[in-house]
Parts: sequence; C-alpha cells; structure tokens
Amino acid sequence: MAEAYVSGETLIGEIVTQYPEAVEILLGVGMHCLGCPASRAESLEEACMVHGLRVDGVVEAINKKIAENK
Repeated sequence: MAEAYVSGETLIGEIVTQYPEAVEILLGVGMHCLGCPASRAESLEEACMVHGLRVDGVVEAINKKIAENK
C-alpha cells in the first residue's frame, strides 16, 4: 500500500499548496473550483461528497500520484 500523504480529512487548500502534483487528479475527477476560497477550506471528504465521488478512490489516486513524485 502506498504511503498516506493525504486523507479524507485533509483540506483542499493543504493538498493544493503542499502537493501541487495532486491538482491533476482533482481536476480529472471534476473538482474545477480549486482556487475558490470556500473550497480551499473544505476537507477532501466534503468536496467528494459535493461532487458525488467516493473519497477512498480519490485519496488513493492522490497518494499514488504524490508517491510517484517523491
């Protein structure tokens, strides 16, 4: 299993700031509002709920992408 850099509780703003390589994943699943001040304070789990996504799959994809760039 890949190392867990982010979880469902991680804020979108933290992900975008700390792991810019994850932006590609977020945009790819339909999260196009990454620059919005409100979305940056949302947890990944909250954002997935709004977009009708399963948080586990998004977390896994983001952590895999981050691990590839380490």
